[in-house]
Amino acid sequence: MGPIFMVLLLLVGWGIFAYSALRRWKLLMVGAPAKPLDQPGKRVALVWKYAIQQVRMRRYPLAGIAHMMIFSGFVVLLPRTLILWGRGFDASFDLWVLDPAQTLGKVYSLLKDVFAVSVMIGTCVFVYFRVIKRLKRMTLSTEGLVILCIILVMMLADIFYDGATLAKNALAATTAIEFVWYEPAGSLASLIVQGLPDGILTIIAHLGFWTHSALVLVFLNLLPYSKHFHVITGIPNVYAQSLAPVGRLPNLEDIEGMLEREETLGIKRIDQFSRKAILDFYTCTECGRCSDHCPATQTGKKLSPKHFTIDLRNFLYQHDEALVAANGQTTNEESGGEAAEGEAPAHMIDLVDGVIDPEVLWACTSCRACEQECPLFITYVDKIVDMRRYLVQERGEFPSELQTAFRSLESTANPWGFPAEDRAGWADGLDVKTLAEHGDAEVIFWIGCAPAYDDRAKKVTRATAKLMQEAGVDFAILGPEEQCTGDPARRGGNEYLFQMLAAANVETLNGYGAEKKTIVTTCPHCFNTLANEYSDFDGHYEVIHHSTLLAKLIDEGKLTPKNRVDKKVAWHDSCYLGRYNEVYEDPRDTLKSIPGLTVLEPKETRDRGMCCGAGGAQMFKEEEEGTERVNILRTEQLLDTKPDCVSSGCPFCARMITDGLASKDREDIPQLDIAELLLQSVMDEEPQA
Repeated sequence: MGPIFMVLLLLVGWGIFAYSALRRWKLLMVGAPAKPLDQPGKRVALVWKYAIQQVRMRRYPLAGIAHMMIFSGFVVLLPRTLILWGRGFDASFDLWVLDPAQTLGKVYSLLKDVFAVSVMIGTCVFVYFRVIKRLKRMTLSTEGLVILCIILVMMLADIFYDGATLAKNALAATTAIEFVWYEPAGSLASLIVQGLPDGILTIIAHLGFWTHSALVLVFLNLLPYSKHFHVITGIPNVYAQSLAPVGRLPNLEDIEGMLEREETLGIKRIDQFSRKAILDFYTCTECGRCSDHCPATQTGKKLSPKHFTIDLRNFLYQHDEALVAANGQTTNEESGGEAAEGEAPAHMIDLVDGVIDPEVLWACTSCRACEQECPLFITYVDKIVDMRRYLVQERGEFPSELQTAFRSLESTANPWGFPAEDRAGWADGLDVKTLAEHGDAEVIFWIGCAPAYDDRAKKVTRATAKLMQEAGVDFAILGPEEQCTGDPARRGGNEYLFQMLAAANVETLNGYGAEKKTIVTTCPHCFNTLANEYSDFDGHYEVIHHSTLLAKLIDEGKLTPKNRVDKKVAWHDSCYLGRYNEVYEDPRDTLKSIPGLTVLEPKETRDRGMCCGAGGAQMFKEEEEGTERVNILRTEQLLDTKPDCVSSGCPFCARMITDGLASKDREDIPQLDIAELLLQSVMDEEPQA
């Protein structure tokens, strides 16, 4: 009867899975088509690094090791499952290269036992996380425990199948049970069951065999309906990730045409997300690493990147039949899928309010801490900004403070409404030339709005200019011709306004041959936009942050830090400098070159440095209600290092941390830019915070 049972088991198991997989595939096709995937070689390398080697999993060491044990165990044990299914038809079946009578087969048997035990250990770690330690970041559902129990039982069943078989063979040969080096786990199991009658050993062997053979298929069929779907979708999701710079948000191409065609500007409905976005929803493991490092989540806001993804995925699953049916309609946009009386069809439901609270969207600082942590490269910022675009450009609903910033950007090309002719006021007395006066300059010093108009940020701009002059850098500025890069407009959802500003700036820069020059900026937001986003508008520039320029000038001997600055300085990594553009060493190298200065690292540093709270247009609006303000929490983290001074390389961070220090009554600790500290050492000019 064995072959009949095995045929039925495989037909039913694989048949149900095929149905479920087809169902999920059809739902995936509801999304908007994505661009063809290029650079296959690079994508395979990324899969090897992040999906196979699981580099990001190790950022949580114990969980990473446990996951690697389970993952590698499943890979090693896959041939074993095929062997067991084959033995359902022929009890002596073996894949010929893995036959235990051969050396290679013995090696595989050893590996199989070792990895089966490692899978059990890894599984126990996750049971510990869920039942005993109960990690807050994880979704502690019954489903997760059921899956872990299935994995444990599968491994035990396989081991005791071997153990009972070894014991039966010894009993039949009337010899003592021997410990076989190439089946250590099976040998141990045989010692446990030794002495039992042959009939009982046969039952144990059969139970082990059929339990493992069946549970593999049970596990397979649970995947499309659980968070463990990532077992199937994880590798494709890593392969299909965007290879564009992480600082580049997807464009809304041909906005005018979209308006004429009455297409939605942004994301309103679930079927407007791309297929890659839906694959993201499928792939979420609910591990909570994203929310664990989200500044909004940490300070009690409504936003949790994990729950944002889960809510959208749950909506997809709840309405899968209706969405698939609607996707098959070609003539009637309003038809397809059944809806409750008075309720819009699933494919027409407005996600904002209907699924996602607007407050969730506006709490995002766009810091990318969530994306940095996700082991499977799920993105969040692009989805949130796309939904903001819909709110701003279609519904006209956004925080009232942004209205002022948007209007000022439209009328004066800066978010505060200051006159364009005042953009170069910071340079009074420095003999800084504009490009209109010195078009052959090798370096364009892009000032930005805050460094041009904010009194505190102006001091950083002046310090940077003085250092460049001291080093003999041939630079010029745009002055009144410069406009805001549009970063706050784009991150705030006003894509139309961003593209207007971007087009104007590109025209100006290209008119001065900027593609053949180097652009230097003290603002990481300007740096990111110019370097990563203007290429979509024919602006291809070499852009560096001033920390990189200063480090280079020191290395070349053009700047010599000679005066001691006896301070312990806590360094704060700006999100748009660090996580967005991986500039970590240059600012530290600059600071470390200053005699007497000690660089302090807070616990939350480098790519785990916490956001100051100003990104994602937060600088120009009130923070959402929570248990604490983001900049206060970040300030507390920096103060934990017991510094004499706090330093950063971003005008937004400087403002937020300065306010944080004031709120903690620590105005005795100055907030200084790296340029100000370096200027003190190079030219003995004391900075004024």
